[in-house]
Formats: sequence, structure tokens, C-alpha cells
Amino acid sequence: MRNRKIEFDDSSNFEGCPVEITLDVIGGKWKGLLLYHLIDGTKRFNEFRKLEPNMTQRMVTLQLRELERDGIIHREVYKEIPPKVEYSLTEFGRTLEPIILLMKDWGEQHKDRVRSLQTTVIAGEEI
Repeated sequence: MRNRKIEFDDSSNFEGCPVEITLDVIGGKWKGLLLYHLIDGTKRFNEFRKLEPNMTQRMVTLQLRELERDGIIHREVYKEIPPKVEYSLTEFGRTLEPIILLMKDWGEQHKDRVRSLQTTVIAGEEI
């Protein structure tokens, strides 16, 4: 689990940069992808694994728990056999939709340049 870097005082004022607050909630390798997939609607746990096969079960679980704890997603457990659990964005979580979609757009626009620069660095060349 993460250790929150943001400190809270008794008057509920945040200390720190607003960008830090945002990254504290959505930062991490997989949270953005989980949120992106939830924009389209409710997902079950194994759907995330199929959509992003490189995510381990442990990481999906940890990231989903953090997002749930922060009020970004809702976890619905159905009492049936086998157990069924679904995840969806909360109303509060939906406020992140424009940010996630802008990140998607930026990635689409700049993926070739970023990959080219990463390949250059991996090859040992200087930029």
C-alpha cells in the first residue's frame, strides 16, 4: 500500500501542490488504465486482466482498493456462487474522466516521438 505524502491538518486544508494531490489519487502505473477502462462502464475483476494482461492480480487488487478507498470507484459484491464483484466509477470518480481522456489524447498524439526517444536512450545514444 502507498504512504500518502500529502499531510492534512485539523481544518482539512491540503498542504502541497494541487498536482501532487491529483497524482496521489491517480498516480501509479496501472490506475490510469483502470480508470480509462471504467469510463466505458462497469467491469469485473477478470475483465481488467484480459484488457491489460501485463497487470498482475496483486497489482490490480491493490490499485482497485486504493481507488475505492479514495472514493473514485465503487465495488459491488453480489452474494451468489461463484462470487461476483463489479467495479464502476463513482460520481466523484467521473470528475476524473476529462483528465484521463486528455491523457489518452496526449498519448495518441505523441506516442511515436516518445517511443523514438525511449529507443534512442535504450540504444545508448544521447538526446
